Order: sequence, then structure tokens, then C-alpha cells
Amino acid sequence: MAHLKLKDLRKAYGDVEILHGIDLEIADGEFIVFVGPSGCGKSTMLRCIAGLEDISSGQLFIGDELVNDVPPAKRGIAMVFQSYALYPHMTVAENMAFGLRLAGFSKAEMKAAVERGAQILQIEHLLDRKPKALSGGQRQRVAIGRAIVRKPGVFLFDEPLSNLDASLRVQMRVELARLHQELKTTMVYVTHDQVEAMTLAHRIAVFNAGRIEQVGRPLDLYHRPANLFVAGFIGSPKMNFIATTLVSATDRGTRVHLPDGTAINAAIDARRLKPGDTVTLGVRPEHLEAVRTADANSLHGTVQLAEHLGDTTHLYLDVAGATGPLVARTTPDNPLVAGDTAHLVVPPARCHLFDGDGLALPPLA
Repeated sequence: MAHLKLKDLRKAYGDVEILHGIDLEIADGEFIVFVGPSGCGKSTMLRCIAGLEDISSGQLFIGDELVNDVPPAKRGIAMVFQSYALYPHMTVAENMAFGLRLAGFSKAEMKAAVERGAQILQIEHLLDRKPKALSGGQRQRVAIGRAIVRKPGVFLFDEPLSNLDASLRVQMRVELARLHQELKTTMVYVTHDQVEAMTLAHRIAVFNAGRIEQVGRPLDLYHRPANLFVAGFIGSPKMNFIATTLVSATDRGTRVHLPDGTAINAAIDARRLKPGDTVTLGVRPEHLEAVRTADANSLHGTVQLAEHLGDTTHLYLDVAGATGPLVARTTPDNPLVAGDTAHLVVPPARCHLFDGDGLALPPLA
């Protein structure tokens, strides 16, 4: 196993800089997830760690060794790609052993390593099959097994579940979590799927336009996002944002007005701002409570769509100042339909406020 340290790491293609000075430490045995939208630099970052991309400037340490100029094969890492990249003419066992054979391992060593990897992944019964006889989930297990047999210090995963259907993704998430618990090896995992990030990670690094916006434990990012970008990316459905005006801010809370004059109290310390400043109110769909009539600290809007999902109902509403339709997650038997007026209670302790620069204001101490 090994820890990683990235110091002011930059990557550019000609005059176009893709990574803008990344500073990050990854602990020995940690499962960290890089998450962000397409084109944010997370896969480029992973390829720099792997040695598949040259680093333009900065330093990358694996363990205590500076590896900027160390070739991929000497870094003690193993990478699992989005595509399985299995050799179709080889059996599962031969695919898993291929890297060991190139490294000069004996037949006995390869056999023992393959059998151990297959046991961990529960694919012993597949060792004599060829890739065409495997399902997508089985092929992904073989690709992971090919990495396991090398006993790397660091595993790198580049969106390994994106080619699987929804049910298989859930199953493989569980298996990856179990695999990490068993191996206790450092794992760096790239995905654009924030559900994967929330369920797998010890910590999440949220990437945006070549920079890390915030690093933290999944629930810390969920409850205390640093800015509008993180708040809108972490959580499903994503956080609702409403443009509001600051009315007052004291040590007991903050009061804001929506464009239609609706007053909302938030358990936020906004005393560094002044009355009249524009602030963004953020509230997650699951923290809104639908009520029959207007209540204290409630907003109202017209239902555009009621989406019944079985265990819950999502209401999409037209609310003054909201960025797009406001989403409320309600009970499965909610009777509201398109055209109805909905009243939604906003708990002050569940509110988030962001200043004009998009930075989060702190909750009350």
C-alpha cells in the first residue's frame, strides 16, 4: 500500500492548461473518489498519477518517492479502465495472468495469484471461459482481477461501471466496497456519478474546470458544501437555488425575501453582509415539507409536474426566483397534481445561503 501527495500539479496541452495547480494528499489505504462533470480534469488527473500523461509542472509522490519521471510500470499502480480491454482469444485465467507473465513470474506464481484473485472476486467458476461467454459485470470483475493479481500499492479506477446497466452498477458498487475492505489498498476512483461517489468514498474531491472545489467526507460535502458548484453537484435530485434579498442578519439567524416578498428565516450567520445584498437560498428537495395551507417559513409555487416513483413523489414547481423548476421530494401518496398550488415549509436549520461570489455562508455556531 502507499500514500499519494500531489503538490501544485499542473497539466497543459500547448497553451491550454487542463489542471491548474492541484494540491492533494491521499492517505495509505484510503478510498478517494474524484467526481465532477465531463471535461473537468478528473480523468486527466488519474492518468497523470498512472504515468500515462506527463506532468507539466509540480510534484507527484507515491509513498515517499517522487515519480514525475518514473515510467508507469515502475510506479506500483494498477489501473482499471472504463472499457474492459480483455483479450478475446484468452481465457479469464490467461487474461488475469497476462501482466504477470510479461513480468517474468513462474507458472506456479501466476496460478496462485490468479486463484487468489478469482477467490476474492468470486469468479473461480469462470476461469476457463473466454470473454465472449461473460456478462458485462463478469467482464468487469475480470478486469479488476487482472489488477488485483499484481498486488499494486495503489488501484486507479477510471469510470469502471459506466458501461453497466443500473442494477449491475448497484451490485458492483457493493462489490467494490467489499473489495476495498478486504484488500485495504489505496484506491483512487473517477466518476461523474455523484451517487457512486457518495456510496463508495471515504473522501470525495469535487473537480470543476481543472481545479478542486472541495475535498471532504461524503456527508460533510452534503451538509456543508463550500460553494454553489459543490452544493448543486452533490445530492440527487440536486439542491434548489432561489435568488433572494438579505433583509436582516443577527447572531440568531438571517431573514431573506424572495422576489414575490415571501420571507424565509435561515439558521445562517450572514452578518458580514448588509441588508439589500443579493444572496442565493439553497434547500434540498428532501428537506422541503409539503403542507395544505401557507405556514410559517413556507414558500409557494404552482405544480408543473408530479412524478410518482413508488416510494416517493417528486413535485416540480414554478417558484419566484428559483433557478429552473424547484423540486420537492414528498410522500408517495401526495395528492397534488399539475396546476395545483403547493405550500412548502422550509426548515431554517436546513437552509443554505451563498453570497454574491457563490461562497457558502456559515451556519449559526
